[in-house]
Amino acid sequence: MEKLKQNPFIKKVGMNRIVLCTVLILMYILFAAATKGGFLGMNRILNMLDYAYFLGFLALGVTFVIATGGIDFSIGPVMFCCSLVAGYCFTSYGVPMALALIISILVGVLFGVFNGYLVAYWNVPPFIVSMASMNIAKGAASVFTKTQSVSWPQRTAETGGGWYRNVINWNGIPVGIIVLLAVAVICAILLNKTKMGRYILCLGSNKEAVRLSGVNIKKWEMLAYTICGTLVGIAAIYYVAAFTTVQPGYGDQYNNEAIAGCVMGGTSMSGGLASISGTVIGVLIIAMLQQGIMALGADKNWQLVITGVIVILAVSMDVLTRRRKN
Repeated sequence: MEKLKQNPFIKKVGMNRIVLCTVLILMYILFAAATKGGFLGMNRILNMLDYAYFLGFLALGVTFVIATGGIDFSIGPVMFCCSLVAGYCFTSYGVPMALALIISILVGVLFGVFNGYLVAYWNVPPFIVSMASMNIAKGAASVFTKTQSVSWPQRTAETGGGWYRNVINWNGIPVGIIVLLAVAVICAILLNKTKMGRYILCLGSNKEAVRLSGVNIKKWEMLAYTICGTLVGIAAIYYVAAFTTVQPGYGDQYNNEAIAGCVMGGTSMSGGLASISGTVIGVLIIAMLQQGIMALGADKNWQLVITGVIVILAVSMDVLTRRRKN
C-alpha cells in the first residue's frame, strides 16, 4: 500500500479522489445493473445533475466553514429562506426576475455575515449559532410568505421570468455543471493559493497559534461564513430552477447531505484540512445515491439512512487517520 501511495500519479491526484471516483463509477454500474439498464438514460443523468447543482453549492460553502473547525447546520433552511423570500418578491410584489435572483444571494450573504459575526466576534459556539439561524430562517421565511408555498415561473411562463432556468440548462446544454465546476475551481484557488485560504485552514489546525502570530483571526473566520452564505444564496437559485415550488419550514435534509459530501471528499470535521475537488465528487455520489434509490423504487428514507452511515464512516476514517499521524 505504501508503494502504491508513492506512485507519482497517485500522489498528484490523491488516493482519496481516486477511491471516490472509483466508488462513483461502481455505483453507476450497480444501479444500471439493478434497474436492468433503466439507470442509463440521459434523463436520469440530467436529474442527478439537477440534484447535484444546488447541493454542490451548499457543500462548497460549508467546506470553508468546516475548514475553520466550525460547522453550519443552517444551510438547508437558509437556502429555502432565500428562495422563498426572493420568489415571493417576484410573485407578489412584481420585482423583476434579475433583482429577485440578487435578493436570493443577498439573503444568503446576510445569514453568512450574521453567523460569522456571532462565531468570530461574540465567540458563540458554531453549533449554537447554526441551530439558531436554522430556526430564524424557517420562521422568517414563513412570516414573510404568510406560510404560503412559492412557485417560481416555468420557462414558458406568460408572466416572463422563466429565463432564469437557463442557469441549469440552455438549449439542451447542462450549463449548471459548467458553472458548478467553474465555481469549484475558484473556491479551490481561494482555499489553496491565497492568503485568505491559508489562514482559514490554519484556523482549523491551531486557532490559538494563528492568533498569537498576530493574525486577525476574527476577520478571516467571519469571511469563511460569509462565503458560505453567498454560495447558499446561489444554491437557492439552482434549487428553484430544478424543482420550482418551495415550501416554508423545510431544508434540514440538505444540511446532512452537503456535510456528508464534504466529509466524504476529504474535509476534516476537526478543521485544517479541506478538499474542494473531493467535495464535488462527494456531492455527485450523494446525488447518484438519491437517483439510484428512486430508480429502484425503494423508500426514499433509505437515502437518509445511507447518508448517515456515510457520515459516520467518513468521520471515523478521519479520526483514525489523525490518530495514526499523531
